[in-house]
Amino acid sequence: REWTMKTSIVFLLCISVFPGFSQGRVVREDETGFAECNVFFPGQVPPEGFTEPFHVKICQQYNKEPRFATLYSTKDKIPLYSAFKFTKPAESEEENWLVEPQIDDPDNDLHEMVHEADIGGTVANLGANQALISDYVGSGYERGLLNPSLLNEEDFQMATYTLTNAVPLSPALSKSWHRDIGKVVEQALLPHCSKTDHLYLLAGAIPSSVQVKGKVSVPASLWLAACCDAPEGWSLGLVKKINDENSLADLTVRELEKQLLPGVHLFKGSCGEEKQSQEKRETVLQVVSQIRSGEQEQGTSNNHETKDSGWVRRVAGIIATPFIKLLELLIYIFVELVKFVFYFLWLVVKRVVGTILDGVYSLWNGMVSYLKAISMVLISIPYDLGRVIINIFLGFLQIVQDVVSLTYRILSIPVGFILHLAAFPYHSICAIPSVLKDMATGIGGTFSLVIDATAAILHGFYYLAGHIVKRFVPKGSSDD
Repeated sequence: REWTMKTSIVFLLCISVFPGFSQGRVVREDETGFAECNVFFPGQVPPEGFTEPFHVKICQQYNKEPRFATLYSTKDKIPLYSAFKFTKPAESEEENWLVEPQIDDPDNDLHEMVHEADIGGTVANLGANQALISDYVGSGYERGLLNPSLLNEEDFQMATYTLTNAVPLSPALSKSWHRDIGKVVEQALLPHCSKTDHLYLLAGAIPSSVQVKGKVSVPASLWLAACCDAPEGWSLGLVKKINDENSLADLTVRELEKQLLPGVHLFKGSCGEEKQSQEKRETVLQVVSQIRSGEQEQGTSNNHETKDSGWVRRVAGIIATPFIKLLELLIYIFVELVKFVFYFLWLVVKRVVGTILDGVYSLWNGMVSYLKAISMVLISIPYDLGRVIINIFLGFLQIVQDVVSLTYRILSIPVGFILHLAAFPYHSICAIPSVLKDMATGIGGTFSLVIDATAAILHGFYYLAGHIVKRFVPKGSSDD
């Protein structure tokens, strides 16, 4: 956790020092489309049919604003398409190539595109799912932009220089592709799509089996799909074959979709293809045809010049190739040496900053612990003093209570004895009348009991004699 915090602090410092950082965000599977970059599609609905697990959605951002959307193939290490809206082009452009760390390491802390040299080993498996600058060095191919920088304003233009927007193209093909796209957009498409409408563009590539350094796929062809989102809009498709830099075939969006993956739909409702203005579309196609004718004538004239000077170029190429390769090797060694020096300086700065932060952290912890211990001691002093005073007072009260109890016990013994001794004559004399009374009552009771017993006996004999007389004396006699 401490290492992550330190790295984040250093990275934020780097961002503040190098404001040219471009930002991008790999869209999660559970998000709808390209998140905030859905605005670059008609009706905010991205193309359908690109469902392979190695297709990664990227919302390309710069200065925390969405600039264009890219569908990247981690298998072919090239973008399949980039979606953007035409903006006013900038007068100048500056190359500032970047990579997307989250494609190779989704769990890293870098949520923005950065220079490859500035990553400094913080991204695991760098280059496993995307192309790097080293994949193009000495390969004979240029990093051709699908979303051309020349069709974007300054902030948008800076965001296009990312390797997730580049495909391997020969220098001649890269030049002709950007030239043709620029002319078609500015001369054929833009004049027939009013300023109040939106001109949506999809620039893509179809991967081939040819790979640069066994890693990055070379496109078999390049394509462009345009949609003018208007009540009387139109759509158009263009294809350039990789083996013919002067080719530029126009076709409908539906025809273009058939050359891509099965089930692909580039625009929502094919950009209203059924209700399109055929007149506008024919006008656009006529301008495209004129551009293509001019390119073909220029290509024919260039072919003648090439035939005339072909042997000179071949001889010059044979002579210059070793020097060019040596120069490329020296440049490559110089670049790697510069990267190593910067990486070494980065490690030194990281170690020094880490040591300083560890020292500050330990010093802070010591100060906090010391202040906490002092505070606890100062707080406990009044508490302990009060507790001692209360204990002394309670002890004094206990002593007073014991003295009073002992005094009471000592004094209570003779007092009781004297009181009982003084009361003895009183209780003895006062008891004589009561005793005489009880004796008279007993004698009288005894005499009364004897009289009662005698009377009872005589009454019994009288009753018995009367009963006998009644039994045996004749009834004729009187009752007496």
